[in-house]
Amino acid sequence: MKNWADIIKNITMLTQLGLSFITPLLVCLGVCWWLYSHMGLGGWVFILGFFFGMGGSGMVAYKFYLSITNRQKKEKKKSRVSFNRHS
Repeated sequence: MKNWADIIKNITMLTQLGLSFITPLLVCLGVCWWLYSHMGLGGWVFILGFFFGMGGSGMVAYKFYLSITNRQKKEKKKSRVSFNRHS
């Protein structure tokens, strides 16, 4: 039963990560489309939106990397045998 809980947890994290990667790009391109259609800006605005969206996705990847490394450090610190913890 514990294996199923781990599998579901990992699938949930993977889905959330995928949504977190694609959302900044879609939001920036959506704003660019609105600016293009309603404000009359040129097609060049999509290039800016793409780069800003990729920057947002890069920041999500960096924050995800930091959270994983912090979690691994905490698990490593917990795995040490101390006076009160005899594993």
